[in-house]
Amino acid sequence: MGEVHGTVEPGFEPVREVFAGVAADEARDGGAQLAVHHRGRLVVDLWGGDGVDGDSLLALYSSAKGVTSVVVALLVQEGALDLDRTVASWWPEYAAEGKGGTTLRALLAHRSGSIGVDGGFTLAELADDRVVAARLAAHRPSWEPDSGHGYHGLTFGALVGEVVLRATGRTVQEHYEERLRAPYGIDYHLGLPEELEARFAPALPLVPTPVQRAFLAANPVAPGSRMAVAFGLDSEPPIDLVEYGNSRAVHAASPLSGGGIGTARGLSRLYAAVAGPLDGRPPVLTAGTLAEFARIHSEGTDLVTGHENAFGLGLVPLATVYPSLGPLAVGHSGAPGTQSFADATTGLAYSYARRRFGFMAGPGAPENARLIEAVVEAARARD
Repeated sequence: MGEVHGTVEPGFEPVREVFAGVAADEARDGGAQLAVHHRGRLVVDLWGGDGVDGDSLLALYSSAKGVTSVVVALLVQEGALDLDRTVASWWPEYAAEGKGGTTLRALLAHRSGSIGVDGGFTLAELADDRVVAARLAAHRPSWEPDSGHGYHGLTFGALVGEVVLRATGRTVQEHYEERLRAPYGIDYHLGLPEELEARFAPALPLVPTPVQRAFLAANPVAPGSRMAVAFGLDSEPPIDLVEYGNSRAVHAASPLSGGGIGTARGLSRLYAAVAGPLDGRPPVLTAGTLAEFARIHSEGTDLVTGHENAFGLGLVPLATVYPSLGPLAVGHSGAPGTQSFADATTGLAYSYARRRFGFMAGPGAPENARLIEAVVEAARARD
């Protein structure tokens, strides 16, 4: 990555050292950003790499699922949504094909089985959550709803967003803009204004090593498998996630499964408002709401990926991935290896964003483990 730019507050210097070492190895020539808030203060604000600075807007993919879930948590907290009400009670069309008993809670916990449709989606369809929602409503689920869980990679946002629209008359994007982004000045956008497009640094594809190329060749995703369906590999042509992340249509509409655009600084600030007081305001979620959304609702073998994982309500309980975090640590990763979260126990909010896709990034690129450990150690020393 070359030279690292930005600032850290006293006591967080080790985080800069780890970021400098990590970025050269894993983010490679794509560049990356790292931002951390501690008890409402921006204590780490770093970046490096060709074409990336602290204000560069990046495609943060499934980080949008986490932001969407924070909005839903606010609406549940205020009584506008009921977790145990059926989806079809708001959205009657969704009852088709045996889905009538599916609850909002099941949608949020990746238990609905609505991971895709026969023939897949086109890129243009994936840019329009209403189109995706309508096709999913008429389609049979891939497993009996609430009988197990599997990552709804391309459909989570359309499903949840349709419920919010039907229940409140407003989109998740509108709630987010009015309740979170504008009041807190958050540089993360669900619907990127065209005038900000000049700040966008395009996502970059994975450049696998020879060993990684051999692994990919030996482990293809089987056509028709749940993995192929859930990640658009059965579409014609297969969905190219780099093209998706760089699409102006996706930026403008911001499909809620993966269309958010922003900076690490912006997502860290959003999660700082969840982790504790910010700008003299109390946390956006009460302790009870946060505990319910952080509580594990799904765990074990994922029916889509085949991996062991866990989900709360939309948000991922990240102590299951990074043991140094507290039990209320929640957030979401994004396809290139990005990771963002709030940890109310330590008052930390964290966001690592990268342009180039990592190899088998899973729940955040591997370098997040080192970065998070350094951040937690610095915060503990400060406290």
